[in-house]
Amino acid sequence: MSKAQDDLAAKGEELAWRYLKNRGYRLLARNFRTVGGEVDLVVEKGKTLVFVEVKTRRRATCEEALEAVDEKKRARMARAANRFLKEYRGKATIFRFDVVTVLKGEGSYRVMHFPEAFELEMGGWP
Repeated sequence: MSKAQDDLAAKGEELAWRYLKNRGYRLLARNFRTVGGEVDLVVEKGKTLVFVEVKTRRRATCEEALEAVDEKKRARMARAANRFLKEYRGKATIFRFDVVTVLKGEGSYRVMHFPEAFELEMGGWP
C-alpha cells in the first residue's frame, strides 16, 4: 500500500471512530491483529460488542466499498474476532459485524454505518 493509501485509510478509520463515538460507542481496540486476522475497530455499546471493518475509498460508491468486504476479508475478521472474544472480559453478551464506509469527495468525506452488515459462523463465546 502506498503512503497516500495508508494516509487515506488512517483518515477513514479516524472518521469512522469519531462517527461511532458520537453515537455512544466505546472504543476497545483499534487495528486488532492476530495470526491470520485483523479488525479495524472493536467497539462496545451497552451489551453489544461490535467488530467494525472500515472501508475508505475515493471515487467509489457505497456499494463498491461494501463489496470490498469479501469472503476472504470476512474470514480474517472472524479469526481476529474469535481471538478477541477469548481475551474479552467485558459485559457484552452479544456481538455483531458492522461495516463503516468513508467516501472521499471534493474536499469532504461521507461516513455511512451498516450495522449487522454480515453474519459469520463462529464458535460462539469461548
